[in-house]
Amino acid sequence: MSKAKKYDFSGYATKNNLKCSDGRTIRKDAFIDNDGQTVPLVWQHLHDDPGNVLGHAILENREDGVYTYCSFNDSPAGQNAKLLVEHGDIVSLSIYANKLLQKGADVLHGAIREVSLVLSGANPGAMIDNLIIQHGDDSESEDLTEAIIYTGEELSHSELKHADRQFQQSEDKTVGEVFDTFSTEQKDVVYAMLAHALNQDEDENEDENEDETVQDVFDTLSEKQKNVVYAMLAQALEGDEEDEKVKHAYNEGGKVMKRNIFDNSQEETQANTLTHAQFGEILADAQKCGSFRESFLAHIETYGIENIDFLLPDAKTVTPNPELIQRNVEWVDGVITGTTHSPFSRIKSTAADLTAETARALGYVKGALKKEEVISLLKRVTTPTTIYKKQKLDRDDIIDITDLDVVAWLKAEMRVMLDEELARAILVGDGRDAESADKIDNACIRPIYTDADMYAHQVVIPAAYDPDEIIDEIVRARKNYKGSGSPNLYIDSDSLTDMLLLKDTVGRKLYPTINELATTLRVAKIVEVPVMENQTRTFTVDGQPETLKLKAILVNLKDYTVGADKGGAINMFDDFDIDYNQYKYLLETRCSGALTRPKSAIVVEQITGE
Repeated sequence: MSKAKKYDFSGYATKNNLKCSDGRTIRKDAFIDNDGQTVPLVWQHLHDDPGNVLGHAILENREDGVYTYCSFNDSPAGQNAKLLVEHGDIVSLSIYANKLLQKGADVLHGAIREVSLVLSGANPGAMIDNLIIQHGDDSESEDLTEAIIYTGEELSHSELKHADRQFQQSEDKTVGEVFDTFSTEQKDVVYAMLAHALNQDEDENEDENEDETVQDVFDTLSEKQKNVVYAMLAQALEGDEEDEKVKHAYNEGGKVMKRNIFDNSQEETQANTLTHAQFGEILADAQKCGSFRESFLAHIETYGIENIDFLLPDAKTVTPNPELIQRNVEWVDGVITGTTHSPFSRIKSTAADLTAETARALGYVKGALKKEEVISLLKRVTTPTTIYKKQKLDRDDIIDITDLDVVAWLKAEMRVMLDEELARAILVGDGRDAESADKIDNACIRPIYTDADMYAHQVVIPAAYDPDEIIDEIVRARKNYKGSGSPNLYIDSDSLTDMLLLKDTVGRKLYPTINELATTLRVAKIVEVPVMENQTRTFTVDGQPETLKLKAILVNLKDYTVGADKGGAINMFDDFDIDYNQYKYLLETRCSGALTRPKSAIVVEQITGE
C-alpha cells in the first residue's frame, strides 16, 4: 500500500490455511483478484441501512492472507466505530465474498465484496493488529448490486455456490464459453480428472467399462465422488500453473487415464455414447443459445442421452421456508389480544333497560298513589364451540425434507390460520353457509356484524351517498355508541382508500393521513381488515328487502368477551399412526365469544341498490 494514503487501522481480513468456524479453509491466493481493490467497511455485515457503512477498506493480497487498510467516514456511525476500535472494544474483522470455487472444504477462489467489523470473527486469523487513528483523505466505492455471501460469524450454506454451481456460470459465462478458453492440454486435464474421480483400477475395469456411456459411468458415482468431479473441474479453471501441478500429480501417482471416456475414436462409435466431437458440438451450441442445459436437452435424441437432469445441478431454494400466499393478518393479533378473556366458557350477560318509559322518575300529586318503577332485565347466554386445524405428514417425508424443519413450519402455519379464523368469526363470522358442517356456530362465537341491535347498533346509508357523506353519517351515528372508552374503526381497504382520496375544491386532500381521518371519525384507531371486503346481507329496510354492504364496524373489543374453561384454550396435540406411518397434528380451542355490553358497537352498512 502506498504510504501517501492515510488509514485509521489495518489488519488481516482473513488468513490462509486457518480453518474457520464453519469448517472451510481459505487457501493461498483465493482472493488474489481483490489485490489493491477498495471495498466498503461495514458493521456486522448489515446491509439494510446505508448508516451501517462505516468507511472503506483497501485490500492487499499477501503470502499468508488478505491484509486490509481501513478508513472511517465522518458519519456518526463511522466515528463511533472508530472510538470502539481505538479503545480496543472491537478487534475482529470478517468478510463477505461470492463467486467461490471450492474443492472439498478448501476455498480456492472468490471475490471479496466488503469487510466488516464484527464482535467475533469466524476466521481465527482475522484480528486487528495495527491501529492508526487519523482521518481518511479519500475513499472509493464499487457497485454492489449482485448477491453476496459472507465468511463471518455464521456462513450461510444456502447462499454458498459450490464448484458444481459455479462451473455452469463462472464469471457470468456459459460453460461453452469457459470450455473454449481451455487449451487442448487443459481439456485433457479435465478428462483425466473426471476419469480419476471414478477411482477404478485400470487393469481390472478396462474391459468392463469399454461399452459404458457417460451416463452409465456417472450414475455409478456416489454423491461424494460426484462432488470430487465438480471440484476438479473448478480447479481446472485456476490456470496453466495449477493444471500442470494436477497433471503431474496424476502422472506420478500412476493414475494416467488409459482411455478418454468422452472419446471412442479408437474404435467404432456405438449408440448411446458421447464422442469428443459431439461434446464439442454441444458446447458450441451452448454458446449460441447461452444455456448449457438447453443445449444438452436439444441433443438428447441425436446422441441418445436420456434423463439428462441427473447430470445437471439441482435448483436450490432462495428462502429458508416456503413463502405463504395469504391475506394481510396484521389486524388479527389486535382482535385476539384486544378482547376480554374469561376463564369460563359459558358467558352470561345481563342488562337493565333504563330507557323504557316505565323506568322514568315520576312526579307526585298530593293524595295520589305513588307508583313503583318497573325495570326490564335482559339476559343472554353464550355457550362454547370447538374450532380446530388438523394436518398430517408421512414420516418418510419428514425425514427426507432437509431444507427446513417442516414440522415446526407446519405448526406455525396452523396457529396463524386458527388465530385468523377466530378473529374473523368475532368480527364478521366465518362466511360459510349455514348448512356447512365446517361452519363456526354463530350462536357460540357471535359476530359483531350480525349481532342483535341491542348490542350492535345498525346504521343504514342510502345507495347514493358518496364517501364524504358516509363519513358524515358515521360521525352522526357516534352518539349511539355506549361502549367502553373510544372505539376503533374496522374497515376494508377499498372503503378506507375512498375516504383518504377525498379532495377539496382546489385538489388538496381532506385527510392527508389516517390519523387525521380517525380524529374526524372520533375513533382511537383505524384498522384495515381484508376479510370485511364484499360482506353483504339481506335486510328489511322500510318494509322492503334490501341488499346491504358492510362499510365499517366501530367497537372497543374490550366489550367483547371470549371465554374458555381450563383446558379449553389453544392446545396442540401430536399423534403417530403406526399403521400408516403418519404423524398427525391437531390444533384446537373450545371457547365462546359475544358482546356483553349493550350498544357497544356500531355496524355501518350501505344499500347496494341491486
